[in-house]
Formats: sequence, structure tokens, C-alpha cells
Amino acid sequence: MNFGALPCELEEIRQEVEGYASTKGLDYPEVRFVMLDFNQMNQVAAYDGFPSRYPHWRFGMECERLRKSYAWGLHRIYEMVVNTDPCYAYLLVSNLPIDQKLVMAHVYGHADFFKNNLWFAHTNRRMMDDSANHGTRIRRYIDKIGLDEVETFIDRCLSLDNLIDLHSTAIRRIPSRPDPIVEDDDNTGRMPSKEYMDTYINPPEYLESMREQRRQEKQQIKNLPFRSQRDVLLFLLESAPLEPWQQDVLAIVREEAYYFAPQRQTKIMNEGWASYWHSHIMTRHALKDAELIDYADHHSGTLATSPGRLNPYKLGIELFRDIEDRWNRGAFGPEYEECQNLQARAKWDRQAGEGLKKIFEVRRIYNDIGFIDEFLTREFAAQQNLFTYRYNARTNQYEIESRDFEDIKRQLLFQLTNFGEPIIEVIEANYQNRGELYLLHHWEEGDLRVDYAQATLENLQALWGRPVHIETVVQEKGSALFSYNGRQHEQRMIQKQSL
Repeated sequence: MNFGALPCELEEIRQEVEGYASTKGLDYPEVRFVMLDFNQMNQVAAYDGFPSRYPHWRFGMECERLRKSYAWGLHRIYEMVVNTDPCYAYLLVSNLPIDQKLVMAHVYGHADFFKNNLWFAHTNRRMMDDSANHGTRIRRYIDKIGLDEVETFIDRCLSLDNLIDLHSTAIRRIPSRPDPIVEDDDNTGRMPSKEYMDTYINPPEYLESMREQRRQEKQQIKNLPFRSQRDVLLFLLESAPLEPWQQDVLAIVREEAYYFAPQRQTKIMNEGWASYWHSHIMTRHALKDAELIDYADHHSGTLATSPGRLNPYKLGIELFRDIEDRWNRGAFGPEYEECQNLQARAKWDRQAGEGLKKIFEVRRIYNDIGFIDEFLTREFAAQQNLFTYRYNARTNQYEIESRDFEDIKRQLLFQLTNFGEPIIEVIEANYQNRGELYLLHHWEEGDLRVDYAQATLENLQALWGRPVHIETVVQEKGSALFSYNGRQHEQRMIQKQSL
């Protein structure tokens, strides 16, 4: 992999594009472009943009999938950019110069977003080095313990890597366990007294009651978590009976899960922001007459929407453009919201001129959920012809279900909340005083898939070493408890447990 300088032609293009990006107010770390052929690009893409990761079969499987998809003409990776400092971006050698120019403009938009969006503020900007270190540590465990055992444990950890607390980096949670009790003379409840008065001020029955209280507090600490814990991986790290090498592997999987989480939380915004700026830079500054047709072809391909698929590039760029237009016209605030005349709203123009300032503010503060919730309007949904759809088993086709704005917004937010995955937290670690793990699924009108739930319980049980239970809701039936004891699964309806 060549990390050297770009060819002279591309370096000139890079300098031109960067000049436009900086004059537009984009703020980004140093961006280093790397040239790759399509095999190298597929390999790096399989590693999520990193040249080195820990050894695991899923990376090879993903690389083979990408290779076949490219060979059959089903996809083409034009670029990839990694959230690090400096920021690394990969260019495909076979791209046309116009493609490279478009890609560079797109990359500078991503780099600006990575640096300035609050949801990326906690991310490890040296993950390029750390991912290689992770690989080195896991290879040592493989050499020492054996490939099959380490790979099996990694499989279990990866199956649980969505059981993290996405908002823990921004919210100070109450600790899941109390501070440890330190046994010393000042912690026995003994009251100060003169020696000749000690038996009266500190009678034996009082001291015994205080000792019993300490024993109960110790037992309470054993019944971890003292409070519910949404970061299940952290709980397992702190409390599961793992070997040191297993703790290290689980810590690696958890660290990388938190690193990649903001990219999933801001997919629509991130791609929309990068697309907005590559479109702005290309159409207003960098595009030459002879390049127009190729640019239009490739840009339209990026924004095209396939049936049954939400294109984050398209939704993101159109929403940013809509925000810019509304704030330029002053189409916001109480006066605008109270206006019920549709023609007046459509022609509303107070010459506010705050559009560019507003989209930079939005880029800094929001993630996809807030972005959609705050700025997806009824007018925007109508202009973009948004709708919800469902599968009709009778006709064996997908059909439009609703064009109602509230249905559209609700469905989008439901898909984005926790990436559309169930929210699960640890409630108790000594269920029925047997050291069994009890989890709770926060049901939001969507049942757990039984096969997924059972596989998750199996992997949790393997790490915990004792039976594991998860409380959930089965639609139209009520509360249910899924359990796995290491040998067999059990599912039964229960009365809602008060915890």
C-alpha cells in the first residue's frame, strides 16, 4: 500500500479542491490521500478503512463479497475516508480525474464533519495505530492459546457488540455499583467514648447490629448491578468470570464498537454534508466544461434511490439544502409556524440570509435522530415524495402503506433509534439468589426475533458462566421471559416483574 505522495496531476487537483474547501469555511485536520487498486480497496474496505486489524474470518468473508460484487458490476467503491488525525482517505487508481476531483471534495466534507460534529468528540483519533496494536495483541493470544478458542470467543463478543450505551459518552450515568466498603476501625459504627464508658455507649448488641448491616451491604454489592446497566459489555468486563486474555479481547471489541458508533448515528448527516459540499465546490468552482457530463452521471448515481432502500446521501443533502433555503428566507420561528396559508408559506421570504450559518450549526450539534426530528417538515416530505411501505404476502410485493407525514416521520425515527436494534440492559446479576443474569428488553412495539434472542442468550451465558434470562414483551400475549441455562432454551409468559 503506497502512502507516498500523489501523482503530480492529482496533487494539483488536491490543492485546488482544498483551496475551495478552506475558503468556504470547512475546518478539517490534515487529509492524506492514498492510491489503491480495486483489490487493495476491497481489502481495506473489509477492514472498515484500516490497513491492519485483528485476524478474523469475517474480514476475509467481507473482502470476498466485495470482490465478487465488484466483478459482477454490482458496486464500485470510489473513495473511503477514516476518522483519524491526520485523516486518511483512499482513492481508486482507476478513477477518472473528474472522479478524483469529486471524491476529494467529498472527503473534505467528511473530514470537516468528523472534526466538528459533537458526536465524534470522544472518538479515538489515533485508531489507525490502535487497530494495528489490537491485531498484535490478539495474534499473541492465538499463538499462545490457539486459533479455534480465540476465534470462538471473538465470535461471541462480536455478536454482543451492539449491547453498549450509545449515550454514555455524553451523559454521566449513575454508577452501576456502589463504592466498595472499606473495613477499618472508622467504619464499624463504634461511637467515640472513654474506656470506662465504652460498654454503655457501645453495647455489644449495637456493635453486632452494625456488623450485620455491613454484611448485608457486602451481599448487596454481590447482587450486581446495584443499579441497571445499559452498557452490557462494560458490565461483563467488570463482573463476568473471564480470563485476562478474554477481558482484553472483550475490551478491544467494546472500544471499537464505541469508535464506530458515531458513524452509524450520523450516517444521513455525514453523507449529506459531504455530498452538499462536493456538489457546491464542483458546480460553482472546480468543474470544467468538458467534465460536466461525467460529473452529472456520477453525481446522479450517488444520489439515486433504489426501491426499498433509503439513500442517506439523497436524504441528507436535500435536508441540508432545505434548511439553508428556509433560514435564508426566514421561514422558521413562531410567526412562520403559526401561518396556515400554504401559498404564503411557500412564498415566505424575509431575506434573513442565515442559511449557511444555520447548516454549520446543525452540522456541529445534531445526530441523525435529532436531524430528522427537528428539520424534517411536512412540506419537505411532500416535495421529496416520501412514503412508508410494507410487504404484502398475498401479492408477494412491496406496496405503499402511507403518505401521511406523521407515519413517515415516526417510521424514520423508529429505524434510526438505536440503529433499529433492541435496547437491552442488565437489571440483576444474582437473580433468585443463584448468580444468574437478568436482562430487560425495552419493548417499543417490536418483538424480539426468537432466533436472534436465543443466540444472544447463548453467547451471554458462555461469558457469564451461569443461566441468563431476558424479560421482554410478546405482542398480543404479554410479558415473557426467555431463558438459557447452558443446555436448553425456555420461554414462558410471566407477570411483569417489578424491579
